[in-house]
Amino acid sequence: MPTKTATAVWEGGLKSGKGSFSAASGAFSGAFAFPNRFEDAGGTSPEELLAAAHAACLSMALSAGLERGGTPATRVEVRASCTIETIGGAPKVSRMQLVVRGRVPGIDQAKFLEAAEAAKNGCPISGVLKGNVELVLDAKLE
Repeated sequence: MPTKTATAVWEGGLKSGKGSFSAASGAFSGAFAFPNRFEDAGGTSPEELLAAAHAACLSMALSAGLERGGTPATRVEVRASCTIETIGGAPKVSRMQLVVRGRVPGIDQAKFLEAAEAAKNGCPISGVLKGNVELVLDAKLE
C-alpha cells in the first residue's frame, strides 16, 4: 500500500500568523489561519480537511461493503462535520457527525443502516479516530 504525503507551513504567531498546505500529488492546496479554525471565519482548517478525508473514506468503504453484499450502490453521499472544542483547557477534536445518504436498489433501510454502521466501524479514517472522537452516524436511503 502507498504512503501519501502532504505538507503544511505556518508563518508567524498563532493568532496573527498564516499557514498553507498542499498535497504531494498536487490534487489540492490551500491556506489556513487562526480565525478559520477557532472563530468560524471563512476558509479551511485542519478539521475541515479531516472531515473531507473521513467523508471520502466512508463513502468508499460503504460502496465496497454494499457491492460485496450483492447490492451495489448507484450513489453514496457522505457529509462529515468535525467539531473542535476546548476540553481541559486545550483544543480537541471531539465529534465527527456522519450523514450518509444512499441510492441502493434492492436493499431496505435496516440493511442500509447495517452496512453504513459496518463501513463506519471499518473505514481506515474511523479507525484512527475511534476511541478518541465521538462518531455519530445518520444513514438513510434516498
